[in-house]
Amino acid sequence: MLYYDILPSPIGKLLLVANNIGLKQILFEDENQLEKIKADWIKDPSKLKPVSDQLVAYFNKERTTFDVKLSPDGTAFQQQIWKQLLEIPYGETCSYLDIAIRINKPSACRAIGMANSKNPIPIIIPCHRVIGKNGKLTGYAGGLTNKAKLLKIENVDFTPSKEQYQLF
Repeated sequence: MLYYDILPSPIGKLLLVANNIGLKQILFEDENQLEKIKADWIKDPSKLKPVSDQLVAYFNKERTTFDVKLSPDGTAFQQQIWKQLLEIPYGETCSYLDIAIRINKPSACRAIGMANSKNPIPIIIPCHRVIGKNGKLTGYAGGLTNKAKLLKIENVDFTPSKEQYQLF
């Protein structure tokens, strides 16, 4: 059984999805979230209240860590990378190369980038804290503007420039 709620936030409405084990997904407003809601999902704000409360506190700069149970679906490699993302402290950033070195796979930057892009629980699994090794913002499912806003909440100043929107 899956439960959902929609949380208004400074970066747009967030679709929160959980099962009885924990949080499965956070989807951004621009991902056509209402189309993602399945007929058998149950809208249950009370089931997602701990997640909502912690996200609201994070957006209000009253919380720097999360302690909700997570239940993301992914491959063993993706799970390994998402676990590494959880180790990036609030207010700090690292590069794909930094993560590659941490897992002893220094040539796996692209694979790490792909795993990062498949993160189903952004913000809580802080993929927004991963930047290019050149120190610039790189792609983000919620858009670079939202990535910059999340980093600004954490007192990391990254104002995207036009060239940062170009991947190649």
